[in-house]
Amino acid sequence: MTQEQTYILAGDIGGTKTELALYPVGQKPRQPLRKLRCPSQDFTSLEEIVAQFLAEGKAEIVRASFGVAGPVVSGVANITNLPWLIETRRLERDLGVPVGLINDMDAIAHSVAHIEAEDLITLLPGTPVERGARAIIAPGTGLGEGFLVWSDGRYLPYGSEGGHTDFAPRGELQMALLTYLEDRFGHISYERVCSGIGLPNLYAFLKDTGRFPEPDWLAQQLSQASDPTPLIAQVGLEGRAQICVATLNLFVSILGSEAGNLSLKILATGGVFIAGGIPRRLLPLLQKPEFRQAFIDKGRFCEILSRIPVNVVMHPEAALLGAAWHALDLG
Repeated sequence: MTQEQTYILAGDIGGTKTELALYPVGQKPRQPLRKLRCPSQDFTSLEEIVAQFLAEGKAEIVRASFGVAGPVVSGVANITNLPWLIETRRLERDLGVPVGLINDMDAIAHSVAHIEAEDLITLLPGTPVERGARAIIAPGTGLGEGFLVWSDGRYLPYGSEGGHTDFAPRGELQMALLTYLEDRFGHISYERVCSGIGLPNLYAFLKDTGRFPEPDWLAQQLSQASDPTPLIAQVGLEGRAQICVATLNLFVSILGSEAGNLSLKILATGGVFIAGGIPRRLLPLLQKPEFRQAFIDKGRFCEILSRIPVNVVMHPEAALLGAAWHALDLG
């Protein structure tokens, strides 16, 4: 008698979108049985989305894990930019299986622990140390940071809230940026200047301080955009407005510098992994010398940083795959 295939349920839960997928137990989580992507704001709870997804077809679930965009404390998570309260206990009651609830950076870290070469593009080859610590920095809507350390024969992932540490400017331009933003927000974290929500802050600084003019056509399009970040990025990549080009260059410099900072904090001899949607889109700029210069410009530690490999995670569902790997680990 053939044993019926069982599945794990994995989820990537953010303020903008929610992704769910079913992966077969006993296989690498690469090809899902089925998958759902939907706007988070269209639902009142994660339970509602899960119930709708599972109702689409029969599948025996043995475990589930969800990566969420917000801190997880004692099995409870409040999602940043979403009025949901997610509780492990309630999910386990509804699903009838063990449930893991982890921060989205924990999920990406689980993915990086099992990353395959085909999912990476190398920016700086360096000289990786086997089993060395790995750093993860992920500019998406916000800025996530995490790391992995080797223990008992495998990499153990850890998330953090490092994206909310104080922004440390380099050079006169970034010092002026800090002064400009402090007048607007008070405390300035790296997330304010190195994320999807931060990119418009860089643009506003360059415009309001008179460093670059804003074309009328661009001002009109920005006034009509519900989210200015994709427009600024697209115009900058296409070179259609110098203010957008300068915004992206400033962003890349800040990202390189903070990636270097994180590398020093954990001594990431196993490499740095840059994840998130923005780096994938800005890959041509990250491959220019300016990123490397910002990354290694750490005084007496330049030589050490020059030996640390830096890679961009190109898989668009790294957090979802990480949640799947976490569910497998629960078994």
